[in-house]
Amino acid sequence: MHYYLILLLQGYCIYHMYKNRNPYYWVFLIMFLPGIGCAIYLITQVYNKRDAEKITTEITHIINPTKKINDLEKQLQFSESYQNRVNLADAYLEIKDYNNAISHYLEALEGNQQNDLYVFKKLIECYFNVEDFEKVVLYAEKIIDHSEFKKSRSQFLYGLALERIGKVDEAETNLKAIDVRYSFYNERLVYAKFLLSRNKTKAGKEVLEEIYAESQHMTKPNKRLFKSTTLEVEKLLKEMN
Repeated sequence: MHYYLILLLQGYCIYHMYKNRNPYYWVFLIMFLPGIGCAIYLITQVYNKRDAEKITTEITHIINPTKKINDLEKQLQFSESYQNRVNLADAYLEIKDYNNAISHYLEALEGNQQNDLYVFKKLIECYFNVEDFEKVVLYAEKIIDHSEFKKSRSQFLYGLALERIGKVDEAETNLKAIDVRYSFYNERLVYAKFLLSRNKTKAGKEVLEEIYAESQHMTKPNKRLFKSTTLEVEKLLKEMN
C-alpha cells in the first residue's frame, strides 16, 4: 500500500510540475528521492491550508477523470455560467471526448458577447481531431490577426488543415511560422515531412538537421519527452544520406 501511495504522489507532483511549468530539476528530486522529494515539492510548491482540499480533488480527478466530468456537470447545473461551461468543455477535451467538448465550447460562445481567443483555440484543437478541417480554418481565421495566434499550435493546426483542404501554399506559410529554434520539436518534424512530400528536399533536410543539432543539447527530461521525435529525425536523415 505504501508503494502505491508513493507512486500516486510522484504522479501528482510531476503532473503539477508540468501543469504549472515549474523547473525540470524537480523531476530528479521526485523520482530519485520519492518520499522526501514529494514532501519537499508539496510543501514548497503546492501546499497551504486553503490548497489542501484542491490537492485531494486533483489527485482524485487524475485517478478517475469521469468523476471530474460529473462534478463539473453538477457545478454547471447549480450555476450556468460561462466559466463553468468552459471548464466542463476543457474536461471533455482532456479525455479526448471532442464532440462533447465542441458542444459546450459553442454553447459558451453563444452566451458571450466578445470573441473569446481561448475558446476559439480550443475549438481549433477539437475540430482538427474530429477531422473537420473546414471548421478549423473557420475558427482560425477569426483569430488570425491576434498576436497569440502567431507561432502557436493553433497556427500549426491551421496550416495542416489548409493542406488537407488543398490550399498547399497557404499551408506551407503557416507551418513555416512554427519553425522556431529550441521549441515545437514534434511540429517541426511534421513541417519537415511536409516539405519532403513537396519535393523540397533541401529545405526539409535543413529543418531535420536543426532539430537533430538541438537535440544534442536537450535537458534529460526533454530527451525523454521527445525521444521518439529525435529517433525519427535521425532515421530520416540516415535515409537521405
